[in-house]
Amino acid sequence: MDSLNLSGLRSYLPKSLPRLPSWPQVPSDDDEPGPSSSANPSSTPEPVFDKKHASMSLADPSPIPAGPKSYLDLINECDNFPYYHTNPKLYLSHVNTYYALHVAKYPDVELGYLLPSVVEAFRGLPDWSINDSERSLTLLAGETGEERSKAIALTTQVMRETGYFQVLKGWRNELYPVYGPNRELLFSIERAASALFGVVTYGCHMTAYTKSEDRGLRIWVPRRAVTKQTYGGMLDNTVAGGIATGESVLGSMVREASEEASLPEEMVREKAKAVGTVTYFHVRDRRAGGETGLLQPECQYVYDLELGEDVVPKPSDDEVESFELKSLEEVRKDLRDGSFKPNCAVVLLDFFVRHGIITAEDEDYVELVARLHRRLEFPTQ
Repeated sequence: MDSLNLSGLRSYLPKSLPRLPSWPQVPSDDDEPGPSSSANPSSTPEPVFDKKHASMSLADPSPIPAGPKSYLDLINECDNFPYYHTNPKLYLSHVNTYYALHVAKYPDVELGYLLPSVVEAFRGLPDWSINDSERSLTLLAGETGEERSKAIALTTQVMRETGYFQVLKGWRNELYPVYGPNRELLFSIERAASALFGVVTYGCHMTAYTKSEDRGLRIWVPRRAVTKQTYGGMLDNTVAGGIATGESVLGSMVREASEEASLPEEMVREKAKAVGTVTYFHVRDRRAGGETGLLQPECQYVYDLELGEDVVPKPSDDEVESFELKSLEEVRKDLRDGSFKPNCAVVLLDFFVRHGIITAEDEDYVELVARLHRRLEFPTQ
């Protein structure tokens, strides 16, 4: 471990990487990340694609077409990794395409799925082993979480500097935890790199609302800043954010509420109600920024917060453009129109179920409720 450094790692990286056939090839004058960015600069020759090791025939993920969307459409847009019991052939075509991530300590435990083209960036790197017949990528270095985290940090930092992956241009300097069996913290990884590795990530989402006899239930809905790399300009949950390594769920919620909505810590700690989780397995499309097709299994811890009508959330950073107090009918319309970020739509559907707004009288009720809580295929917290 001590002998490795960024300069040394650069000598191991391949000079060119294969591009997924489904990755759009959009010329870029300023090389800035965008929703249709490809893995390599457009000025470089197209590399030969190694079909033996890195084939990818799956369709490019994309949003459900514009138009009125059903509640189940919204679930399918977010939880879009196939289910074995629903479509075994499609499920196996996905699983047999990806490479599974392992660490040496637990060689039989899969921690995430990587695209074949991503794995090519690890070929020949120290501390990493690729088994093409088993379609696996194993981190060999590190006996402790700290040592494994250091090895992963070195690898992702050099990949960021070489500019192979557009998704890394959204580098956040935030570490996400990755867990193994028995909730053991195996390593931490830069937030922007987590989707490259396809590991489970965690967040907290809160819906703040008001209730009155004359106006009924209304929900505070923010609009994301158009400058955000991911889902810019879309509607969001009142407060939402990722949970960093070493951070408690409630602590993350309190921090995000202050940063995004200017809500006092005392109020959030006293009144925010933990109401469960929402889980899904998302295949990223162009709106997420960076490469499409990256895998994002996620667990969101969900909170409700009833506010008095005198409390008005206000943006306090550059991630939120504005807040609006919307009626249920307005929120329903925004959901039908596909205006919400996909996972935020799912959190709202969970809110609707728990508050009796969606009931057994609604279409696909049983499937919808079940799909809000997917059993993820990797170890979780």
